[in-house]
Amino acid sequence: MLISGGCGFVGRHVTKHVLKNHLTDSIWLVDDLFTGRDPATWLPTCFTPTTLSSTCTAFEHGGRIVYFVKNDVRKFFAEYLNSPFIRNLPRFGDVIHLASIVGGRALIDGDPLLVATDLSIDAEMFHWARVVKPDRILYPSSSAAYPIDLQGTDGSVPLKESYIQFNQSLGLPDMTYGWSKLTGEYLAHIAAKSYGLHVTCIRPFSGYGEDQEPVYPVPAIAERAARKENPIIVWGTGLQARDFVHIDDCVDFLFRALETIGDGSGVNIGSGVLTNFLEVARTFADIGGYSPEIRPLVDKPVGVQNRYADMTVLRTRFKWSPSTSLRDGFSKVYDAACQRIAGDENWCRISRL
Repeated sequence: MLISGGCGFVGRHVTKHVLKNHLTDSIWLVDDLFTGRDPATWLPTCFTPTTLSSTCTAFEHGGRIVYFVKNDVRKFFAEYLNSPFIRNLPRFGDVIHLASIVGGRALIDGDPLLVATDLSIDAEMFHWARVVKPDRILYPSSSAAYPIDLQGTDGSVPLKESYIQFNQSLGLPDMTYGWSKLTGEYLAHIAAKSYGLHVTCIRPFSGYGEDQEPVYPVPAIAERAARKENPIIVWGTGLQARDFVHIDDCVDFLFRALETIGDGSGVNIGSGVLTNFLEVARTFADIGGYSPEIRPLVDKPVGVQNRYADMTVLRTRFKWSPSTSLRDGFSKVYDAACQRIAGDENWCRISRL
């Protein structure tokens, strides 16, 4: 199995899920650590590292090996096709293509051409896949690919998979990030239709988790609550709302989708429930046992007003819905924030008394 961007937030959880639930002998992680974390800091400590080259480390335990290649994934794909050494690597069965430029709303709005690097990353991956033909490809699109005119203050609706169809007019996606993901989905559609590749597209909504980087709103607000800040700051009016889903649920469904969808079409991963950021802050404050003022910062970027998933396909076709409640998931994020701040796992419990 190859996981591009395997050291990022989602990649780490996918890797751990595979190690726990799948029989794959080896996993290859390719990541330049632009936002990712070295596997030595998050793989189970039972995995013993061995340096194979200046860019490759093998982590082994019980006959299972995780290879980490520190490299720009675009260079890796090019070298795989052209370098005699790289060509000796195994043929990959499953490819989980998570490599992308990510960094929250500030990056999407503040440095839009950096985010557009995803176009280059995806083009290299699909060109590589056209040549080597892996068994299955998972392409993570995004809810940002949906038309923004369906996500406004007055006209927001639950977003159905059928709202993105490449044989009809497409709406305007969310900034360059949305455009890059919509383009990636189109390449996935072509890869499946014209080259016979098994490609699955998923459209996650607002994923979050305990080890997510604090440039994202959920861990950032959790940390403010863990520090007992008063007021707690939220960006925008705080009335903008999202569909939050825990990373464990995202990864669980990712593999269900990979088993079922192969024609390049996309499927939502969400909860179908809107929660605004005032409610997010109040929930974390309540978990922390205090009642601060919630203060909006209206000069900060906020994105669309309301974005949430239509759950019809998930519930009828896949019989699936998230298993982690918002309260339980936020409690985990809050506890992790407390531990990071205090360096003491008991601090969080004491702070609630």
